[in-house]
Amino acid sequence: MTIAPDLQGRTYPAGEPYSVGREAIRDFARAVKATHPAHFDVDAAAALGYADLLAPPTFAIIIAQRADAQLITDPDAGIDFTRVVHADQRFVHHRPILAGDQIVAELHVDQVRAMGGGAMITTRAELSTVDDEPVATTTSSILVRGEGQ
Repeated sequence: MTIAPDLQGRTYPAGEPYSVGREAIRDFARAVKATHPAHFDVDAAAALGYADLLAPPTFAIIIAQRADAQLITDPDAGIDFTRVVHADQRFVHHRPILAGDQIVAELHVDQVRAMGGGAMITTRAELSTVDDEPVATTTSSILVRGEGQ
């Protein structure tokens, strides 16, 4: 399968909101070894001025990967997921992610660069609350290996 030549410039609209829950934050913090009390204790988060538990910065990946899935599963994109290697991930936070947030992500395919028989694809997910408050921008690059690679 070949990567669609018109993939660059596509936008995938925001899907259903992701409800950020306290247990999801606690579980993620444990998984990434984030030990700050504000990830686990509401009073500790409140002492820092937050309305609820504070998510670790990389928590945004959970929401961004849901947006990325639209691209990966789009049959018109021409991506064979068995040939995908994750190459890079970056985050720019506009404000912290907190328990209770309802977040959506719009995905943009910013670049498609042919590499041998495959391609390097760079996407940007714009995360915002359901009230259109910017939360984070995530940038991801994947390498889709060509046949025989």
